[in-house]
Amino acid sequence: MKGILNNNQLRLQFNKTYFFCFIGLFLIETAIALFITNRFIRSTFGDVLVVMLLYCFIISFINIKPISIAIVVLMFSFTIEFLQLFKLTEILNPYHNPIIKVILGSTFQVSDLFAYSFGILTILILEYKIQK
Repeated sequence: MKGILNNNQLRLQFNKTYFFCFIGLFLIETAIALFITNRFIRSTFGDVLVVMLLYCFIISFINIKPISIAIVVLMFSFTIEFLQLFKLTEILNPYHNPIIKVILGSTFQVSDLFAYSFGILTILILEYKIQK
């Protein structure tokens, strides 16, 4: 049975275009975190961009089908969000480390799941248009 990450499909290969997209998205996410106070942009738009950032980072180093990476990133994002539902941040108590707190988040929101899905859908649409 073939899995999402079939060994025959997985190849390490650096892609500078996706890496530059990752850097650009990282800078945008950092600017949003540091300078933007608008709740919609910080939470919803930031969540859309974060899955795109993760996607671009992974595809910068691994040559695999876009749908496979998209599914892995979406599953990872959903997992982090559902861990927030079970108060993982309170259990781990990462408040002494702000980076871990930002990565894990603290509040479960269904709207975040939609934002992640929209971000992945956007990536897949862009990939489809680029490949055509």
